[in-house]
Amino acid sequence: MSEITVLLDAVVRGEGAASEELLPLVYDELRRLASGLLLREAPGQTLQATSLVHEAWLRLVGAGDRNWNNRAHFFRVAAQAMRHIMVDRARRRASLKHGNGRERLNIDDVQLAAARPDERILLIDEALHQLEREDPESAKITVLKFFGGFTNREIARIQGVTERTVERQWAYAKTCLFQLISESEK
Repeated sequence: MSEITVLLDAVVRGEGAASEELLPLVYDELRRLASGLLLREAPGQTLQATSLVHEAWLRLVGAGDRNWNNRAHFFRVAAQAMRHIMVDRARRRASLKHGNGRERLNIDDVQLAAARPDERILLIDEALHQLEREDPESAKITVLKFFGGFTNREIARIQGVTERTVERQWAYAKTCLFQLISESEK
């Protein structure tokens, strides 16, 4: 077993010092994920990769449910945590822009091409929730690609499948997401 896997097991068992030893080993990869995610954000956004990593780390090790099977599972959960952070942030910003909850944003009236970056993230997140119910494997690929910034080769290694399988699932997921978002705009 790798050192990361051993430390992940120790964190799951609740050994406090293990998380302090784990962070330096996974930090660069988490930072790469965060940087890739933030590159797709609009210019001028204020969230930095370091802040995103730190907030995701707090969610990962601070949560009561730390049941990671292995290194790949840990990074899938980290990508999900970053996704939730970005969506929560987009929701907060959208609510501030729309009267802090006084005026609700009707997703049916929003066109993806004309949507601001925060609205795009919310539209994608809503469609992704539907995709998770219909096809969990394609949803995992989407999270790893869109929110994790992983390549097809990296996803294949994480998921334990061939790169061609990832390509097929990603093509299918993109089509489903496009349809779900298009339907929500009607």
